[in-house]
Amino acid sequence: MVNNSTPSSSNAGQSVLAINFTFLVIYLAGLSAFGSFVNDMYLPSLPEMTHFFGCSASTVQLGLTFGMIGLGVGQLILGPFSDKYGRKRVLIISLVVFCAGAVASVFARTIFFFLVCRLVQGLGASGGYFLARTIPTDIYHGRTLAKTMAIVGAINGFAPASAPVIGGFVSARFGWQGVFVVLTVFAVVLLCFSRRLKETLPPARRSAGSVWKAFGGYFALARNYRFMVHVTLKGAALGLLFAYLSSAPFIMQTHFGYSQTVFGCIVGGNALCVAAGSMVALKFRKLKRGAVVGGWALMVTALAESVTMLTIDDFWTYELLLLPMLFSMGMIFTVGNTLAMNEGRSDAGDASAVIGVVGYVFGAVVAPVVGAGDIMRSTALTFVVLAAVTLVFSVLSRRIPADLDQ
Repeated sequence: MVNNSTPSSSNAGQSVLAINFTFLVIYLAGLSAFGSFVNDMYLPSLPEMTHFFGCSASTVQLGLTFGMIGLGVGQLILGPFSDKYGRKRVLIISLVVFCAGAVASVFARTIFFFLVCRLVQGLGASGGYFLARTIPTDIYHGRTLAKTMAIVGAINGFAPASAPVIGGFVSARFGWQGVFVVLTVFAVVLLCFSRRLKETLPPARRSAGSVWKAFGGYFALARNYRFMVHVTLKGAALGLLFAYLSSAPFIMQTHFGYSQTVFGCIVGGNALCVAAGSMVALKFRKLKRGAVVGGWALMVTALAESVTMLTIDDFWTYELLLLPMLFSMGMIFTVGNTLAMNEGRSDAGDASAVIGVVGYVFGAVVAPVVGAGDIMRSTALTFVVLAAVTLVFSVLSRRIPADLDQ
């Protein structure tokens, strides 16, 4: 195994962790991608599912909302448990829970049962999603942490790129149920490779006392102004991403008439812009400056996109304006994740959980909102509001004194 610990990536007195960097990055990208697959892979199936369950678009979009609620609540529960009992044990349990929810959803015959299954899936997928941020924080600091987060984020850009494509092909061939069979297989593969993952939180660094005491870390984090600014910055940008993802199937397929397969390819290509933005953020000497640049770019393009959606009924104008929006989001994701985890590293499990929860609170709210009434109008307004919130918090982040050359 290759030892990647450096003086800047380990606290004094801590034992050196021998981690194979290549395996670690790939596995963390897989964990993070898994959360994206849980939501993105069945996006092409949403119009089909409205017919299968005999419900409205807004109702079937609640599947995204329930999945995000599960992801959020699961992280809140599992964060303190991972600080108390270690990362690996929590990861394995969460993946098993997801498999149960995914298999059950295949047999859903009512939208209500499906929504319950989506909640269970979210609870299970939450473990891998927040541990993909927590594990690097156990090992690295400063720019090293930023680089690791950005690499994982860039690789993970292929998740939303490939998930709709794979989902489009699978659902066209096997129906929407086939998507959840594939997701189960993905979870099983992650379970198998978890045997190679070393525990990154040794017993000496775990929370002392009862597990309930570990939940107290949330109160300290909530009072940490710097941490909450960076968390909200990431959360608002993630909410904008969810607004786009939950509206895109109906805009591209129902409104503009593209097939599930073409939709998957378009959304997949768009997602590469998020990966590119994640890496470009590292080019800024101060990460906070990257957030401000990304925030202004996001605001300008969101305004242009909203005007286009309300006044010009043209797919390619809509599509071309999405690209700089998604690129800007990628920049903000790298900055928000890195700075928030740096501020909350003393309770890394709790900190990662809060980051995930805030993001999914935004996402859970916007998913049904964009489907209410005229989807073009509601999506356009949602884009502008979330872009404005992101810009405000990027400016607030810039005013906080830089820490660790960030």
